[in-house]
Amino acid sequence: MQETRQNKIARLLQKELSLIFQQQTRATHGTMVSVTRTKISPDLSICTAYLSVFPSEKGEEILTNINANTKSIRYELGTRVRNQLRIIPELRFFIDDSLDYIEHIDELLKK
Repeated sequence: MQETRQNKIARLLQKELSLIFQQQTRATHGTMVSVTRTKISPDLSICTAYLSVFPSEKGEEILTNINANTKSIRYELGTRVRNQLRIIPELRFFIDDSLDYIEHIDELLKK
């Protein structure tokens, strides 16, 4: 039963975080940030979000900017999901480099 609740909350947070990043990246032209996956701890206190950044060269710069603004992102998330969640989880962001890894393997296979 707990697993189902975790999955539902993870999907909710993924949807809302992706909307937040979509609004924030409209101001910076040429950059796109998407939330590929979210995981939430069993006690619902920590949310780990994996981000995909296009172009991938700006990934580290975008990640440091997002980590610097984690409090404002959490506040924005809290205003969006305050009716669904009692406690807004702590946010942790990581770069999801699976697409780069797939491209690298494709290049190796073409050789």
